Amino acid sequence: MVRSGKTPQRVAMRARLVLMAADGASNSETARVVGVSRPTVLLWRDRFEQFGVAGLLKDAPRPGRKKRLTSELVQRIVEETQRSKPKAATHWSCRAMARRHQVSHMTVQRIWQQYRLRPHLVQRFQMSDDPRLVEKVRDVVGLYLNPPDKALVLSVDEKSQIQALDRTAPVLPLRPGVPERQTHDYRRHGTTTLFAALSMLDGKVIGECRPRHRSEDFLAFLRRIDQMTPRGLELHLIVDNYGTHKSELVREWLEGHRRFHLHFTPTSSSWINQVERFFALITEKQIRRGVHRSTQALEAAIRSYLDAHNEAPKPFSWTKSADEILDCIRRHCQRTSGGGH
Repeated sequence: MVRSGKTPQRVAMRARLVLMAADGASNSETARVVGVSRPTVLLWRDRFEQFGVAGLLKDAPRPGRKKRLTSELVQRIVEETQRSKPKAATHWSCRAMARRHQVSHMTVQRIWQQYRLRPHLVQRFQMSDDPRLVEKVRDVVGLYLNPPDKALVLSVDEKSQIQALDRTAPVLPLRPGVPERQTHDYRRHGTTTLFAALSMLDGKVIGECRPRHRSEDFLAFLRRIDQMTPRGLELHLIVDNYGTHKSELVREWLEGHRRFHLHFTPTSSSWINQVERFFALITEKQIRRGVHRSTQALEAAIRSYLDAHNEAPKPFSWTKSADEILDCIRRHCQRTSGGGH
């Protein structure tokens, strides 16, 4: 058994102990040579004396509490996590579920991890009730995936009510082991609105800050787009259903500028307008943690971000087709209403 290359190492070690004992080696010497403790030598000598070679091949049953976690109990915990709520709470915690089933909270945590259950998290959604939902989704996604020839597709919107906030105390800088620190309270110094047009071709952004977002302001931004884009190209603008985008003033101007074509997103569907992703980036990188003592300082920071972005623009990649989006909406409607609307 010791010489065979197929013998498991732990079994070969036990056989080596027995051979050294047969040669007259002491227990302490055997333990030192083999590299185990003296009680281990005594254990396997006794097992060999009682059961022979068979006693060396496997461990004896070990004492301990029997396993209490049955498959039925796991299934009950999973089902109750998904289909029930505890008293005076909106969702289960691992300790509340553990008390209910008289197991440890770590056991519940492992079960939730195995089944990818996270009761403490919630995601919000909003369904569009637009009667032209299918038509608008196909129209906008078609512009993303198959833009027309000799045309420029722009995702256009305004980010309104951007606040110029100044902290009530100086910001404490970043240090090793300590993050940058700001006071929770602040002073307001006015607001501004960022009008932005994101090019689907190269990712560049035409941006402009204005104090308000009325029809006059949107019209002024359309004129800016008209000036900053090549005259020979048709312009397809993806916009939401905000009232200023459909005002009489804007419609009259569009009548005289036939190269502009407005494509409206479905109601309550800002996710389909790619400029919203750009707004999320500028909020994260420039606005949210910025300290601005005036609207002028805020607008200067926004223009600085726009300049830096346009130096190395990168377009967003739209991957889902209109059919995939509509199938996802249909499945969600079936789950929430039980119908096939």
